[in-house]
Amino acid sequence: MKALWSMAVVLPALLAGVPAAAQSSYPDKPIRILVGFPPGGPPDIAARLLAERLSATWGKAVVVENATGAGGNVAIERAAKAAPDGHTLVMASNAIVINPSLYKSVPFNAMRDLAPVSLAVDMPMILVVNSGVPAKSVKELEMLARAQPGKLVVGHAGVGTPAHLAGELFKLAAKIDVQPVSYRGIPALLPDLLAGRLTMAFPNISVVIQLIREDKLRALAVTSRKRTSVTPNIPTMAESGFPGVNAEAWFGLMAPAGTPPAIIDRLHRETVRILAQGDVRKRLGGLGMSVVANTPAEFAALIKSDTARWAKVIKDAGIKPGD
Repeated sequence: MKALWSMAVVLPALLAGVPAAAQSSYPDKPIRILVGFPPGGPPDIAARLLAERLSATWGKAVVVENATGAGGNVAIERAAKAAPDGHTLVMASNAIVINPSLYKSVPFNAMRDLAPVSLAVDMPMILVVNSGVPAKSVKELEMLARAQPGKLVVGHAGVGTPAHLAGELFKLAAKIDVQPVSYRGIPALLPDLLAGRLTMAFPNISVVIQLIREDKLRALAVTSRKRTSVTPNIPTMAESGFPGVNAEAWFGLMAPAGTPPAIIDRLHRETVRILAQGDVRKRLGGLGMSVVANTPAEFAALIKSDTARWAKVIKDAGIKPGD
């Protein structure tokens, strides 16, 4: 009887330790980080930096997989449906808070189907104009638009992209009539912007910083709350008289919902450690990205607030959801 009683006590304790043991061995196979955009862009660069350092730390392959399509929805859906064991992650962009208001339906609910690890970086847009445009400030551009209603043209990287929504925010705040033209990404619109067929655009800083330095484009303001280290002499939209025009692209690491808290915690600690490294900050900063490295709870709060914020902007701007 005594032996049986001992087994009854010891066996449950051993079984209870199985999940913890499995988590302590994480990762026990290769990890993939899904990116919903093509190679070479900001989310891809951030993901590959993390993948390289995580692989070196853990001695396991960490690979980046570019699963493009539907404005980032393809990668998010794959991550949401993956096994919640920490071996499939996604470098999510703020498409996850914008797309639900743009599409009639999306195959995921960010707050239900994904677990935040850390917001890795954010990146403001920068308002640039063709060098032949006479405006030297945002206020002068506003006056130029008022004098020529419907004549100025703003290019953007596709409906619902941060570059598009930054332009819509500016139009709403300034109450001006500016014609939007959609392109398949910022690089595709640059020839028309340089040639003067477009008046302005709100691209990521990383894409146009060299053109600004070469005086081929004129930068008027950044859409972040603070000036950036890459363009310290360029004022913010708030400093330019438009405090509500804040629009930043951000990219953060997420896992499938249900991933054990111990694995989320380990991923978070390693992500924050890597992003704190000087050479990583320098590389990202040189591309116009600012390291955030916040907590899972802070990232979750941002997702919730940004979902509501962009839904209102999309409604106020009259942007119609697509299929």
